[in-house]
Amino acid sequence: MGLTKADLFTPEQNELACLAKAFAHPARVAIIEHLLKSNRCINGDLVNELGLAQATISQHLKELKNIGLIQGNIEGVSMSYCINTKKWNSVQQLFNTMFDRITNCGIDDCC
Repeated sequence: MGLTKADLFTPEQNELACLAKAFAHPARVAIIEHLLKSNRCINGDLVNELGLAQATISQHLKELKNIGLIQGNIEGVSMSYCINTKKWNSVQQLFNTMFDRITNCGIDDCC
């Protein structure tokens, strides 16, 4: 989406689009799932877990951190990442609000 067109949409629509983009890469989904499972993770663990290069994982972590889904702390020479629960709950609410808008219709009633 062009930067000049973002103002045509609501803040919620723009945020959902950014979040959906973050979830659109399977490596990011795998990172999120690993963080949810372990609750904390040192960056090196992700290399072993996912089998991707350190540089690739770092790029995906940066994207997830930029939108606030994860947060990191420096622990010695490593970064430790975890899910930002406040943002996670906000994301869940945004998606649930959108998903809850569907009206129930029979199979024959819809396209």
